[in-house]
Amino acid sequence: MSSELVVAVVQMTSVDEIDTNLQQLKSALDDIFKHAQPRLVSFPENCLYLRLVEGEKVAGLQISHPVFAQISKWAQQYNTHLHLGSVPLLVDGHLYNSSVLVRPTGEVEPTYKKLHLFDIQLDGQQPMRESDVFRHGQKPSVIDVDGWRIGEAICYDVRFSELFSQYAQQEVDVILVPAAFLVKTGEAHWEVLLRARAIESQSYVLASAQGGTHIGPRGGQRDTYGHSLIIDPWGVIIGQVAELKPGFVISTLSRAKIDKVRSQIPMKAHRRLQLPKL
Repeated sequence: MSSELVVAVVQMTSVDEIDTNLQQLKSALDDIFKHAQPRLVSFPENCLYLRLVEGEKVAGLQISHPVFAQISKWAQQYNTHLHLGSVPLLVDGHLYNSSVLVRPTGEVEPTYKKLHLFDIQLDGQQPMRESDVFRHGQKPSVIDVDGWRIGEAICYDVRFSELFSQYAQQEVDVILVPAAFLVKTGEAHWEVLLRARAIESQSYVLASAQGGTHIGPRGGQRDTYGHSLIIDPWGVIIGQVAELKPGFVISTLSRAKIDKVRSQIPMKAHRRLQLPKL
């Protein structure tokens, strides 16, 4: 396992048109690789398609869709891992909000299906029901990038500490939390939840977010909170996209930092409750 891992967290303002989002994704990659050579580039939830009209039917993507072949070429071109925070993926005829990892070899791997779906009703706003579109995922997922163990979550999952306890018990090095947070909940809960997850897991957290005002080609519109973050195992924010528009932040993650935090506060030795693995 490498002692360091260079990563990039990308913020997007995706819309409900794949080609437009694909251009935004490629523009981010071109800019990132002018500055560094990250081995992992993390994109937000709904990076290839963001529904802007509540209740509108979502056409799912299969892994055979040409968009994945194009992204596979870019992963090979830049010799990096591209983590698509989530896409509407069709699996056995059912639609899932699913993460996809594209490896430097070009291999495309569906990795994690969102466990907790966003069915909520905020005061003064229309209800949102993600479960009207997607099925629930069934289990956590840990992926490997250059020997670094990386746990996966998506957006609303961040509120459910039991998922992150699973990753803490597996001693993952990094947790990915791609998201498309609402502005109201983001202002209240985004940073505090993510920092808490880093602290309790004693791992890095990479939170790639949708940010800004999304205006679709068919007139749909919504706003997302942005504030993409990189947080270290001590809970310190070491990188942030502060503006509400597409952007990115690059950081070098350190194995020594993880070891230092875990040696100072040895939570593994103190843990009294062992959760059954999902």
